Amino acid sequence: MSSFVIEGGHKLSGTIVPQGAKNEALEIICATLLTSEKVTIYNVPNILDVNNLIQLLREMQVKVEHPKEGIYTFQADNVDLEYLQTDEFLKKSASLRGSVMLVGPLVARFGKALMPKPGGDKIGRRRLDTHFIGIQKLGAEFCYHPEKQLYQITAERLKGAYMLLDEASVTGTANILMASVLAEGKTTIYNAACEPYVQQLSLMLNSMGAQISGIGSNLLTIQGVKELKGTEHTILPDMIEVGSFIGMAAMTGSDIIIKNTGYENLGIIPDAFRRLGITVEQQGDDIHVPPHDSYEIDTFIDGSIMTISDAPWPGLTPDLLSVFLVVATQAIGSVLIHQKMFESRLFFVDKLIDMGAQIILCDPHRATVIGLGNRFKLRGGTMVSPDIRAGIALLIAAMSAEGTSFIHNIDQIDRGYQEIDKRLNQLGARITRL
Repeated sequence: MSSFVIEGGHKLSGTIVPQGAKNEALEIICATLLTSEKVTIYNVPNILDVNNLIQLLREMQVKVEHPKEGIYTFQADNVDLEYLQTDEFLKKSASLRGSVMLVGPLVARFGKALMPKPGGDKIGRRRLDTHFIGIQKLGAEFCYHPEKQLYQITAERLKGAYMLLDEASVTGTANILMASVLAEGKTTIYNAACEPYVQQLSLMLNSMGAQISGIGSNLLTIQGVKELKGTEHTILPDMIEVGSFIGMAAMTGSDIIIKNTGYENLGIIPDAFRRLGITVEQQGDDIHVPPHDSYEIDTFIDGSIMTISDAPWPGLTPDLLSVFLVVATQAIGSVLIHQKMFESRLFFVDKLIDMGAQIILCDPHRATVIGLGNRFKLRGGTMVSPDIRAGIALLIAAMSAEGTSFIHNIDQIDRGYQEIDKRLNQLGARITRL
């Protein structure tokens, strides 16, 4: 297990470029299974989850080439479906939650798929009903084998259907979308997720010959086609990393320019940071965060305490709530952080409390943060990263703290952030990887 040693209290300065979006990359890579022709993808992040998925496709005999940093080509013209039956496939796909999105493309193109119960972050219950019910409505049959904890999915021919999703699941929408593009007839998906990742997937599928309308809305209409062709696609900058850098700059009093942010796809993220009193200056497609001696949390118009909560797009992404929480600990004022989607994602706050943060964990979904401003600095500590987003939040806390901190289980951070220690050290951070 790898660890970070962080010497806190160092200000950062300079320019940093966000990686390609992790969540989009996982969807786009799975979609390459929908065609036998070559698909070229640009701005692919070099992170653990993405690399593991690419390796999984290689072992399925998808032809994968990596001509340059960030560029991959995929050609699924001779997929080994027998490999799906092996213990090796089941073990590897079980450890990678993004592998659930292999189901839609495999069932659509080959009529069958196998899927173990997936892994990923330990952030509470993450059910797959939305995926399964949607693909079942297209005509697929699901059989669960409890002794192997394995789902077997089969379909002779998928047929279009109307469906109203029980939740606006991003991966669920993506999975159903990929299954429906090759289904016979028309599919209508209501209460679809409309995050930029799903929009990007839809645009890519249309460039491959799919017929998807309603992109960017929560009502998608898909007219099935018989086959898809190859294409080229560029992944957006990672909005979660952009938000992480904004919070990191403010909390360490640093002067940072974040380049090529895909600003128009950030939604309300910049304004949410402004509500914490952080100056976020747009400069074309870049963001400048100037040095902050302090920042003060806003209140609502009637003077009541500020609440920051997650919501389906265009609401605030739940992946940034951990960052908002840690940044608020050094603000002036109080804020209620309401994590609605995952019931275990706030359980890392005990580590922040040990560092001197004033936080009241109200219940599994809500935490009240009493910002101490510059009166009290966080102190270094020893921590274990429970998931990707808590991991980056703890790293931000350690960088702003007095003294030296240790973060163990940083493989969780590596799953979502590309060479984060090297990139931050170039800006002046003091992070050592053990």
